[in-house]
Amino acid sequence: MATATTLQLDPGVLYHEHHAWLFGWLRKKLGCAHHAADLAQDTFLRIVAARDTLPQLAEPRAWLTTTAKRLLIDRQRRALIDQAYIAELELLAQELPCYPSPEEILQAAQALNAIARVLEGLSDKAREAFLAHYLDGESHAAIAERLQVSTRMVHKYLVQALMRCGEALDEPCL
Repeated sequence: MATATTLQLDPGVLYHEHHAWLFGWLRKKLGCAHHAADLAQDTFLRIVAARDTLPQLAEPRAWLTTTAKRLLIDRQRRALIDQAYIAELELLAQELPCYPSPEEILQAAQALNAIARVLEGLSDKAREAFLAHYLDGESHAAIAERLQVSTRMVHKYLVQALMRCGEALDEPCL
C-alpha cells in the first residue's frame, strides 16, 4: 500500500497500487463495469487535479472511497436534474400544441452541461450547498449545520455558484 508521503509526491503510484481495487469496489457497488471504470477514472482525475493540496493520509483506500462516493452522489444528482428536465418537457408537450424544436432541446442540454461544468469547478462545500439547497430543498441552516459552517457562508456559497452559472450561460456555446 502507498504511504501518505507517496500519495503526496506521486499520484501515479497511488493509481498503480489502488486502481484495480477501486474499480472492483465500484463494479460491485454499481453493477456495471463501464460506469465503474468511468467513476474510477474520475476519482483519480480529481486526485491529480488536487495533488498539491492533498492531505497526509494513512489510509488512501478510505480517501479514495470517500472521493468516489462523492462523485457518485454528484452523478446521481445530475441525473436527477436531467430526469426533472425531461419530465418537465413531457408535461409541456402535453399542454402545448407542439414539441420543443431540436434547437430548443440543444440549447437546454448545453445549458445543463454548462451548469454541470460550473458545479464541477466549485469547491466541495459550495457544490454540496448548491445541490442540497436547489435540488433537495434544504434550508440554509440545515446545510450550514451539515457542512459545519455559518449560514452566512452557505449564502456566500450559493451566491458564488449562481454567479458562475450565470457567467457560464452567458458564454457562447462552442
